[in-house]
Amino acid sequence: MTTFSLRRLRLRSGEQFRDEVEVELEPLVLGGQEYTPVPAGVPAQLAVTKASSGTVLELSFRVRLEGPCFRCLADCALELPIRAREYQAAQPGDDPDLRSEYVHDDTLDLSAWAHDALALALPDKILHSPDCAGLCPECGKDLNVEPHTHDEVKGDPRWAALERLRDEAGT
Repeated sequence: MTTFSLRRLRLRSGEQFRDEVEVELEPLVLGGQEYTPVPAGVPAQLAVTKASSGTVLELSFRVRLEGPCFRCLADCALELPIRAREYQAAQPGDDPDLRSEYVHDDTLDLSAWAHDALALALPDKILHSPDCAGLCPECGKDLNVEPHTHDEVKGDPRWAALERLRDEAGT
């Protein structure tokens, strides 16, 4: 877990601190599949700007995520640029919009923030190629490697009695 102490900065209003930090990223689990950041520690740019009413936090990094394709389960990799911004008010009171969930006791949890920013930046489906055909629902073969169709469409045997009634009613 990577953290950063905001207390040591001692910024005045209008001042900014910029630095490159290495952030440890944990794997993401989506749909029961694990997507691993490579490498686990990524260089990130951190900017902390002191405003008159609080602190603006910015984090940016590039990450390569490796895991299975959503459709065919083939290995795939995804390169993502990540940019995240948070605000922590000097006097947040009870308003959750004025408090960053990543700042506790003047310590910024960079790993949790980077993990959440990465999850929000993911596409709807992680595919090895945009035209991935997926797996055959009948036999489970990869349709990208072996495109095929099945001639006979078998119905679910549990619906056989209803199909007979439909056929009798239609005649």
